[in-house]
This record gives sequence, C-alpha cells and structure tokens, in this order.
Amino acid sequence: MIVYEYPFNERIRTLLRLEDLYDKFKFFVQQEHPMQHHVALATIFDMLEVAGRADLKSDLLQELERQKQSLLSYRSNPNVATETLDAVLAELDAVSSALVASQGKTGQNVRDNEWLMSIRGRTIIPGGACEFDLPSYYAWQHRPAEQRQADIMGWFAPLAPLFEALALVLRLLRDSGGPVKMIATGGSYQQMLQGKVYQMLRLSIDDSLGAIPEISANKYMLWVRFTTHDGDCKPKALETDVPFNLTLCNF
Repeated sequence: MIVYEYPFNERIRTLLRLEDLYDKFKFFVQQEHPMQHHVALATIFDMLEVAGRADLKSDLLQELERQKQSLLSYRSNPNVATETLDAVLAELDAVSSALVASQGKTGQNVRDNEWLMSIRGRTIIPGGACEFDLPSYYAWQHRPAEQRQADIMGWFAPLAPLFEALALVLRLLRDSGGPVKMIATGGSYQQMLQGKVYQMLRLSIDDSLGAIPEISANKYMLWVRFTTHDGDCKPKALETDVPFNLTLCNF
C-alpha cells in the first residue's frame, strides 16, 4: 500500500514539509561519503527556510498543551487504558519541556556561524559549492566521515526539540482517524464535508493498481481524481473503478 497525505491548511503543510526534510536528513547524515554529507548539510539549510516562521515554536507548544488537556479529560473514562494514557502524557510533557528549553530563534546557531552561512550562500547558486569557490569547505569534506557526521549533528542539535515536537503532533494527528474503504467510480471520488473542519487526509491505495491520486479539498468538499503514468510518465486519467482507503484526521 502507498499512503498519500494531503494537508487542509498551511500549518499542517509546513509540518509535513519539515518532516519530509527531516527524513532526508536522517538518511544522508548516516552515510559516509562527502557528497552525502553535503546533502545532509544542505537539508539543514532547507529546514531553516521552511521553519522561518517566527510562530512555529509557539504553535507547536500550544498544540502540545491542547493535546495534553484533551487527553487529561479521558482519565475518568473506564474504557481508556491508564498506562497508555500516562505514557502519552509523559511524552507530551517531555517534548514540551525540551522545546521550551531551546533558546532563541529556530536555527540561530547556524545563522550565527559565518562559515556555514558562506556555504549556504554558495549552495543557492547551481554548482556554487565547488572546491575553487569554497576551499575551506572542500578541505572539511576530506575529514574523516565520523568527524563530519559529528559536526553536522552538532549543528543540527539545537533544532532537534522542534522536530521531536512536530513528530509527536503529526503522530497524534494521524492516529486521530480510522481508515474507511471507498471506491472511486470511473476514477473519480467526491465527498461533501458539510463544513466540518479537518486537518489532514490520508489516502492509501494498493501499489499494484498503478493509480495516482490528485487531491483537492476544502471545508465543504473533497475531490479525488485518479491518474496513471503513460509511456513517458505523463499523467493519464483513469476511467476504471479504483478502491482505496480514506482517513480524515482531526485533533
């Protein structure tokens, strides 16, 4: 099954973009080749661009607190597993405390590093990080892989609480809904949402069908149109019935 996610608002869109960058960062920083570490460092720069919103940290703290208060209301419910609830509440407290403890603007340690900023300025230019442009960076790339990895993780460390917080928020959001089996008749599906507010939808589909969803949605209606790749990967409309699972997520 392939899972596609669609955000209903800009806040969730930003979190999903940061999550995607974090997944790429974790992959490349664990590798050993200098080119892979270059991608990991460039990904940190991309993170700073996306996380540049001044209110992202406060948004996450408010959401974590809202989730905490919502979960506390379940304490008196006899059908709720107390141990599981306490574990999630403890995780919320730990993540919130770490985020509060992170000082200053997101990524300020990177912005204050003139050497890193010189690299960032050159990476914006296609091919701008060659050895003749940045000889000191070229020399750093020839250091042992373990040292390069330690340097990159050190530069990323102040960002870690932010990514732990957004990972928890997205996990709780994904867990808030259950999948429902649907069929797109003739490759198309519409559903009236009647003004109910959702944060995100998740659509899972069997990979063997070769169907690709094109999704648009607002608070009134959800529309999914399935396409497939033709010979040169251009999208081609599907006109057959397509089964899929739909999950509408909201805190």
